[in-house]
Amino acid sequence: MKIECQHCHKTFDIPDERIRSFGEHVVFPCPECKASIEISLSQPGNRPEPAGGPQTPSEKAPTGDVLKKRILRTLKDLPPMPEVAQKARKVVSDESSNFTDLAKVIETDQAIAARVLKLSNSPYYGVRGSVTSIQHASVVLGMKTLNEVLTLACASSVLGSELKGYGQASGDLWKHSLAVAGCAKIIANSKNPGLADDAFSAGLIHDCGKLVLDEFVFERQGDFQKYMSEGNRTFPEAEKAVLGFEHADLAGEICDKWKIPKKLSIAIKYHHNPSRLQVNELAYIVHTADAIAMMSGIGAGIDGMMYQIDNMAAEFLELDNTRISKFMAETVEYVEKTLTEF
Repeated sequence: MKIECQHCHKTFDIPDERIRSFGEHVVFPCPECKASIEISLSQPGNRPEPAGGPQTPSEKAPTGDVLKKRILRTLKDLPPMPEVAQKARKVVSDESSNFTDLAKVIETDQAIAARVLKLSNSPYYGVRGSVTSIQHASVVLGMKTLNEVLTLACASSVLGSELKGYGQASGDLWKHSLAVAGCAKIIANSKNPGLADDAFSAGLIHDCGKLVLDEFVFERQGDFQKYMSEGNRTFPEAEKAVLGFEHADLAGEICDKWKIPKKLSIAIKYHHNPSRLQVNELAYIVHTADAIAMMSGIGAGIDGMMYQIDNMAAEFLELDNTRISKFMAETVEYVEKTLTEF
């Protein structure tokens, strides 16, 4: 459903499933001008078309620990992170290795190597059209940047699917994840450059829990509609109310399956409420990058537009409107330039 801000007149395309979940009257801040957008779905022309799938609240569907055990059994069906990513991580962490070693690892997977080459030639990395081989990319980009490109290539094959429960079309999760990764790296470089690589990687897979939860959210669509219609609530709040936990709570198990370092999985698990960790710089960065990506309207729905930056994270990262606007602009530019080659 297309929605136009009554103040700045910018148009946003919001999935019908997400609009429907908020009931008859919807109010949310415009990502562009920050003024309130109000929509009455009872007015002619404003009501989304009925979606397929469950429409009534479920009566006996399991929740809490029972549901979580059932979900964890489905992890075996989750697409694995390409093996080349795990091998590359070992190469990069080995001080005696060099970019030639990394290039050889990438070349073992032809599909991933092809994506790496496309990304290496994107406008963002500044060498458009000039990189002709992985070995050439390793020389032009350097080891760290080549590993970043590899991480993107691997994640794109896992995060590109449609998520009906979350009202995200094919590619929406990937685009949002790309935005969070890029923004997290930008924020880290401004605060603590030593965290930039970890921030990028954690940002890229911060919403991996949605891959597992999507079918369970979809089959309880009626319950979600009922809860969301009772007030302006975020989707993570609805997940906790309906399922007993949210998608970030599954991060640890998924990261273990993908052999992701613990410090990254902890930041991912707490990216909605980083203050629960007291002071965790990486969690603050991923949380803030997620919020800024949503404020930029990249791959997120209405619930994302209501997402607020944690006060402790804002204070720790010394955020103000000027810095947030700067990060938003740089994130949008990063996504636009990187997606040129996808």
